[in-house]
Amino acid sequence: MTDPIRPEEIYATAIAGFLHGARHIAVGMASPIPATGALLARERSNGTLRVSILGNPKSTPWTNGGAELFDLAGRGGIDGFFLSGGQIDGQGNINLVGVGDYPEAKVRWSGSFGSAYLYYVVPRVILFRWEHTRRTLVEQVDFISAPGSSDPNVYRPGGPVALITNLCLFDFDKDRKRFRLNSIHPGHSLEEVQDNTGFDFEIPDQFATTAVPDAETLGTLRGPVATRVAGIYPGFAQQVFGAAA
Repeated sequence: MTDPIRPEEIYATAIAGFLHGARHIAVGMASPIPATGALLARERSNGTLRVSILGNPKSTPWTNGGAELFDLAGRGGIDGFFLSGGQIDGQGNINLVGVGDYPEAKVRWSGSFGSAYLYYVVPRVILFRWEHTRRTLVEQVDFISAPGSSDPNVYRPGGPVALITNLCLFDFDKDRKRFRLNSIHPGHSLEEVQDNTGFDFEIPDQFATTAVPDAETLGTLRGPVATRVAGIYPGFAQQVFGAAA
């Protein structure tokens, strides 16, 4: 009997769909689901897509970490990246600093690092948040680590294209500077998404249920992708795929 499809496999498949035609995708060191989606897209590209995973010498040739990433991104060499935040609001702003009035924040997080820069220069930034609640998806972030949009006179080739959570998938409308519901994951409902989202979003007349991976995609995920993931995120690979490094 085939093992049931896990939510992480659905999320990774949805992510891979946004990466079609990309040349080079970079992934943060603590982003196993985005990395799985990127590696699935790589398999589908017959190896033409390059995937670099920060902090892992097996997956990137860089020797100077963030500095080389920023340089390459600034020269147009990175097509896609992934960002998350303690808070994400309806305008695509993300907060990686903390909760409360800055600088007297009640809760402090890791900090912005290069999020604002990469948000400006990488053309496909996919936001992700695996806790879809009104605490994380808020009307307005307490601190803008990286802005979702810019004034028309600002040169900005990069920005968000989507937000994926454990409940649904949103597209980002750059002209209207807001999210639009794309699909709802199997087992969840529009009411659940609305109840747990702190910002307003556009609801089309018709929206889809997020597609589950077909047999070929599952074979790729549980075969070559799982093998690659196990060497980078062994705990995640064991939990999702039962794969050992």
